[in-house]
Amino acid sequence: MMAERSLVRPEFLDLLHGHMADAEPTVVDDPALAQAAVALVVAPDPLSILFIRRAIRAADPWSGQMALPGGRASAGDADLKETAMRETQEEVAIALGDGRYLGQLDDVAPRTPDLPPLMVRPFVFVLPRRVSPRPCCQEVEEALWLPVADFVRPGVYRAVSLTFKGAIRVFPGYRVGSDTVWGMTERIITPLFRSLNLIP
Repeated sequence: MMAERSLVRPEFLDLLHGHMADAEPTVVDDPALAQAAVALVVAPDPLSILFIRRAIRAADPWSGQMALPGGRASAGDADLKETAMRETQEEVAIALGDGRYLGQLDDVAPRTPDLPPLMVRPFVFVLPRRVSPRPCCQEVEEALWLPVADFVRPGVYRAVSLTFKGAIRVFPGYRVGSDTVWGMTERIITPLFRSLNLIP
């Protein structure tokens, strides 16, 4: 595992940039799936990722979960990258055009029929500094920067027991402070952390 202290060094962002430049993301091409996009936004000092906590809403299948800013594609979006940028602006009032776009990660889709048939494409952006996010819609309860170092400490990534659809089930996830990052968001960030040798 990369030493924790190296996560705050400028060279890390160069490593991330190099990885994204060489990446060949897996694309899910299934016309039966609706399309959506999220933004994985990184900023330094300390190196952190922007997360949202979704508001608790009966109509939201991801109600209350930690997630990356994003949402479904709109007819007015030129592409899914624009979807991710628009949704980030709408949800947390951060303009990603002020940052550096690095590329896209593997597409993900729900693994259970209990969730909507949806393909999510993650896009990676780096901001020159951390900007204070401001939740701007009823779907977002809170927006916060979580340090990458908190995710890669021993024991943080582990099996977590959660109540899902009325039953206790076990999922891979991250216990970061009082927050649990799991589900599709875990499936987005874990391959990236592994590719950068941050977790086993």
